[in-house]
Amino acid sequence: RLLSLSFSDLFLDHMISQKLLQVELKDSVRAAIVAQHCFQHQKSRMKMSNQDAEAGGKVMFRSLSMKRTLSEIGRTFSMKSKGDMQGSAGKIKENPSSQLNLDVMNGDLHESPSVARLNEQFMRKIPPGAEAANILVGEMECLNYQIVGLIRLVEGRNIGDITEVPIPTRFLFILLGPLGSQQKNVEIGRSMSTLMVDEVFREVAYKARNRQDILAGVDEFLDQVTALPPGEWDPKIRIEPPQSVPSQAPRRQAKPSAGKLKWEDEDDEEESHCDPTLQRTGRLFGGLVADIKRKLPWYLSDFKDALHIQCVASIIYLYLATLTPNVTFGGLLGQATDQYMGTMECILTAAVVGVLFALFAGQPLNILGSTGPMLVLEMILYNFCKDNELDFLPFRAWIGLWTALLLIVIVAFDLSALVRYITRFTEESFASLIAVIFIVEAFKKLVDILDVAPINTHRDAVLNYTCDCFPPNTTAVNLNVSDNATVSAVMSSLLESQNQTIDFFNLSSMCVNWTAIPVNVCESAGGFPVTVGCNTKRYIPDAFFLSVLLFIGTYMIATFLTDAKSSSFFPTFIRQTLSDFSVLIAIIAMVLTDYLISIPTPKLEVPTKFKPTRDDRGWFVNPISDKNPVWLIFAAVLPAMLAVILIFMDQQITAVIVNRKENKLVKGSGYHLDMFVVAICIAICSVMGLPWYVAATVSAIAHIMSLRKESDCTAPGERPTFLGVREQRVTALMVGILSGASVLFTTVLQFIPLAVLYGVFLYMGVAALKGMQFIDRLLLMFKPAKYQPDYTYLRHVPIKRVHLFTVIQSYLPCWSLGYQIHQSFVYCVSNYGAVNMFRSKSLRLHLYPEGAEVAG
Repeated sequence: RLLSLSFSDLFLDHMISQKLLQVELKDSVRAAIVAQHCFQHQKSRMKMSNQDAEAGGKVMFRSLSMKRTLSEIGRTFSMKSKGDMQGSAGKIKENPSSQLNLDVMNGDLHESPSVARLNEQFMRKIPPGAEAANILVGEMECLNYQIVGLIRLVEGRNIGDITEVPIPTRFLFILLGPLGSQQKNVEIGRSMSTLMVDEVFREVAYKARNRQDILAGVDEFLDQVTALPPGEWDPKIRIEPPQSVPSQAPRRQAKPSAGKLKWEDEDDEEESHCDPTLQRTGRLFGGLVADIKRKLPWYLSDFKDALHIQCVASIIYLYLATLTPNVTFGGLLGQATDQYMGTMECILTAAVVGVLFALFAGQPLNILGSTGPMLVLEMILYNFCKDNELDFLPFRAWIGLWTALLLIVIVAFDLSALVRYITRFTEESFASLIAVIFIVEAFKKLVDILDVAPINTHRDAVLNYTCDCFPPNTTAVNLNVSDNATVSAVMSSLLESQNQTIDFFNLSSMCVNWTAIPVNVCESAGGFPVTVGCNTKRYIPDAFFLSVLLFIGTYMIATFLTDAKSSSFFPTFIRQTLSDFSVLIAIIAMVLTDYLISIPTPKLEVPTKFKPTRDDRGWFVNPISDKNPVWLIFAAVLPAMLAVILIFMDQQITAVIVNRKENKLVKGSGYHLDMFVVAICIAICSVMGLPWYVAATVSAIAHIMSLRKESDCTAPGERPTFLGVREQRVTALMVGILSGASVLFTTVLQFIPLAVLYGVFLYMGVAALKGMQFIDRLLLMFKPAKYQPDYTYLRHVPIKRVHLFTVIQSYLPCWSLGYQIHQSFVYCVSNYGAVNMFRSKSLRLHLYPEGAEVAG
């Protein structure tokens, strides 16, 4: 039986009291209501029992169950075939229909176990917490008019076989008509299902108090519905779901005719960039305390939520994606500071600040890393100390301590609230600048492989590699070589001592064949290579071309597998797994390709020993130096102020990008807490003589993209719904730990070609640009009007204004294209970009003071 007798009696008594049903038909209608029915997934209709046929006449009862889910599973209601719909053609008697809006109390409807064969395939597509609206239609021989009722339960209840899957029922729509009306009844049921799918009407159904509220919801739906004429469209053709669905907020703003309904979000403020957590408290460290109180309840879940295979893929991806910048940045920093800070220092910094920020930050989805402005600042400080004969590391330590103190002052007075003035204009300008730098830098690094593995463009030329070693003309006493010394003895002595300082003497009169000494040992032995062949380039056949293939292959495989989750191949679980591990699969595939081909392409080089780059410095810096005057301690506050500006801009703009509403973060932000942790990290790095790391925009965006969650319960044919991001601390924590342990993985890391990591650079840069409104508007400039997508802003703003706004916004990112002029220009651009951010924001506030907080 479908429904309990108490429920059917309650429904029928109400219909009789309203004079919508004759008393003598009560038993027959009750038998029809509680009769068995066939589900949509069943191929044939269930046979009616003889008792039901005798009690209720010839009855056909069909259920159109509508699931209330986040992904709107109910949009797929359709009959499998018209052959399933039985019923003789006949004219339906037109009688006044009735609609019942009835709240059934808890005691009136009892839960009963399900005995039907469940639709397991459909059950997997329904998320937890879903409720059903059952649409029940049928025809009866004893009726000569229609009976219609809409029942709403006070709370969802499991009422047995009424649904094809065991989920609570909240709504029931019952429609019974005379014989011959089944086709029409089914279409009415499908129309009711469509109404319940609509999010606005569904809210009306949940909040309606009487029949007038329901009718007002139907009228509003009909005003907004789009109809296709039967002769203009073939119903057998499936309409693909749209990429995005427009907001229904304008429909909610219209007042219902009854005037009694209250919308859930009618008090929502206009979408703006003003985060409520960025309001100044007026108390010392008030914002910091509020951030701690907000994040503390989520702290334990930040570790529990990481128990997912997707986090493993994110850890490996981010580790390899951040290791290469650390190594590259360390090499550049070593050149700029005479090896006072090099690759080893950068790796240690990534470990220290990565672990601290992951454990204590307000937004652990941020990833701290090296940035261009910091490199420029380090280079300027070192050159200043070198020109004035000052100790670099002690002076830098005082600058770092002053910087940390000033950042703590910013936290104390809630000055991070200024972030609310950073709009989409500034966000996307900054993010696109960094992304373009990543993309072009990836190609630039790929071309730099030519310096290590050049291409022989003159294949017919005869290459002379003859290079002889000639003896020196100086004298010394360190090598014990007799007149009877052989070449092998001299060679072994030279090879053992080539890493030491050697004073050489004139060996020209001894029995030593200097021409047999290898060129790489010649200079160590005090000799000098002569002849034309010494300067001939050493060509490595096909090394550069293989690097190009590895570069392109890494990017293409990662992109293809990332997009595989939206393809039609393989089950959902396999597609999702391939998408999560796309970058790792691409790296492994290209590393194996390089290993099997066995062409000596340039590989990643990581320090093998945990020690400072320079032997004359330790891991802790004494801020007091005899070479530095005392007044320099207080003068360090001036460069510290510049460092504060750069750090504040880099850190907070990246934090704003991570905390966007589009990312659907639920655990809240922590701008003040983030800045406080960064200040502590800078103080620690200053005392240890390590580089200063701040939020890295592209790495943070890559972190967000690698942790995106999409609905697993999407109906066939519908696009997955973005649910949010896995907010946790474990991925960033493990990236920091693995970065510090990189010196232990050198036997594995040495097999990774640099071209593969440059391909990851390209993937990160391109992925960061996807979905940016700025990029969409930039592409509009190259599309004819008839091919332009239906963006919302194009409906309200003239296209010329859109192009003008895009040109102005692209002013800052276009500066990044100029870094090909000089090797370090990219970092100067990054430095100059922070100043431009302030200028563009000031101009925006001056021109549009009222709309300064509106995103866009």
